Amino acid sequence: MTRVAYQGTAGAYSHLACARMFPNGEYLACDDFVGALELVSNGFADRAMIPLENSTAGRVEEIYRLIPATKLYAIAEHFEPVNHCLLVKPGVTLGSIKEVRSHPQALAQCHQRLINLGIRPAAAVDTALSAKLLAESSDSSVGAIASELAAELYGLDIAHENFQDVTGNTTRFLVFSQTQEHIQAIVGVKYITSLLFAVRNIPAALYKALGGFATNGVNMIKLESYMDGGTMEASHFHVDIHGHPNEPAVANALEELQYFAREMRILGSYPAHSYRQRTDFV
Repeated sequence: MTRVAYQGTAGAYSHLACARMFPNGEYLACDDFVGALELVSNGFADRAMIPLENSTAGRVEEIYRLIPATKLYAIAEHFEPVNHCLLVKPGVTLGSIKEVRSHPQALAQCHQRLINLGIRPAAAVDTALSAKLLAESSDSSVGAIASELAAELYGLDIAHENFQDVTGNTTRFLVFSQTQEHIQAIVGVKYITSLLFAVRNIPAALYKALGGFATNGVNMIKLESYMDGGTMEASHFHVDIHGHPNEPAVANALEELQYFAREMRILGSYPAHSYRQRTDFV
């Protein structure tokens, strides 16, 4: 049985993503992302399910600071459609709710809905924990934004399904492991490669470092910068590209990147999730 660590309380969206990707797994709730990654590093879990970004609220900032410090490998990606539910205590009507509690990302994704209803948002540590605490509370003027799974686990009513502002709201997760997978490319499989690098201190360093992707026809999906330790220099970068390092075009682009980069690390290559068929691959 695959043991999968995630950040949050039972019923969190990360828990839901674990259940979708590893339906026969054992799911280990952790207080924070560091704890989830450490369970894998220490061998107590086989995988960690970590949210990287959301189509509405953007990237999960903390993750981009944690990834460079981990020695784990990205072995898969997962896209989870988000169905935010406005949860209330049994028998409570939507009109009675004055305040809604949830994780800041969830509140951001339901911002306009809350404004339209005149409901005050209150930030909490976790979506599912908000649901759990609501179930234990006697305050009928408070609601929570969480998953349908959380409503089921904690015996709450769903006052409003699909409460998010934008239809199609989706969260992308990376799955981390101690060991690298997909080292060899399989013909016919479309891959994503995630890598980290820092540029050398030369003029137009980033432009030169990324030039190899263009000249070799490699599509760059994502470019994120992050701070290096305690400095204010945003000189480190996370890049996602289409392709596998075994492919000649990607190999040539990475060789060119290494020439201009001060350091480079391939975080992992993994098959592209079926969600990408909508837009990324033709």
